[in-house]
Amino acid sequence: MSQTILLIGAGKIGRMIATMLRCSGDYQLRIADRVPAALTRIQKHAPSAEVHVLNADSHDQLVHLMQGCSAVISALSFRENPGVARAALQAGVNYFDLTEDRQTTAAVKEIADDAASGQVFVPQCGLAPGFVTIVSKHVMEWFDEIDTVHMRVGALPQHPTNALGYNLTWSTDGLINEYCNPCEVIHGRKIRNQLPLEGLEQFTLDGNVYEAFNTSGGLGTLCETMHGQVRELNYKTIRYPGHHMFMKFLLHDLRLADRRELLKDVMENAIPITFQDVVIVFCTVTGNRNSQFVEKSDMRKLYAQEINGEQWSAIQLTTAAGICAVVDLVQQNQLSGTGLIRQEDIPFELFINNRFGSYFDTEKLLSEPSSFIK
Repeated sequence: MSQTILLIGAGKIGRMIATMLRCSGDYQLRIADRVPAALTRIQKHAPSAEVHVLNADSHDQLVHLMQGCSAVISALSFRENPGVARAALQAGVNYFDLTEDRQTTAAVKEIADDAASGQVFVPQCGLAPGFVTIVSKHVMEWFDEIDTVHMRVGALPQHPTNALGYNLTWSTDGLINEYCNPCEVIHGRKIRNQLPLEGLEQFTLDGNVYEAFNTSGGLGTLCETMHGQVRELNYKTIRYPGHHMFMKFLLHDLRLADRRELLKDVMENAIPITFQDVVIVFCTVTGNRNSQFVEKSDMRKLYAQEINGEQWSAIQLTTAAGICAVVDLVQQNQLSGTGLIRQEDIPFELFINNRFGSYFDTEKLLSEPSSFIK
């Protein structure tokens, strides 16, 4: 018997989530958004879904829509997630979100403390935090003792044409948030905050040169989990060379970090969206194994795909595959608990062998493209 899941948010990522869950054949969807046009568009991907116009600020509306559902997925802006989590607590349904915002996750964690037996709250599902957390923890488990953990992730246009070397691929609010908020790291075995856009570095992968720099939120809850176990742990966003310089000009010299709504308006009206992108996930761990000081890395490149005649971006695919895999594991009783489940608590082998998580299995994708969505 299929389960009913409430999906709140019918934007770029919501459409991909709806497509994946519908194609699995195991879930009935109830989809809500405040914009009727977004609901009309998403029905093309989930024609059998119930759709509802929703004011996500209304606690009563949220609780009412959750009746008869076993889980709720929030594909909303991070600002609205605590309200959805509070409604999920009252309705007694499992909760999943995509947030990278540290304060939002702290709020969800506090709400999860009051969860009913067997009810779970899983924030930060997606790409980063999300899959990068799961795969980095998997690499760490190879070591007897860990020294450093470096996590690097980027969603980049395949064909950059502007000075930023960048196109919009996901939430502009989330992008601005990670460029402007403090970055939690472990440095010298202590949890510290560092400034966004600092720590600029360059590196080469597959003959291509990239730059990376501090951004906020990508570590999720790893600093708390790994405190006392590593000397250094950090996360940086990958971009093409030159991007960092232009963003520092916009955010610092023009002080648009203090005028985020203006920055959002400028970016959304000047930088086009692209569905031709590539996602790079690169984590490197050093430490001791068998009394030797060694290094081990995991690097994956994931590309945009055409599915059923429609182009889907790599960031849509990776973000949606991340959350769909975790939802599937919980709803199919392969992952259980009560209260908060952190991304680093999710076993890598369980995730990568899931029908949605297998999108991150790059070897399988070469032989079976789009197999995860069939």
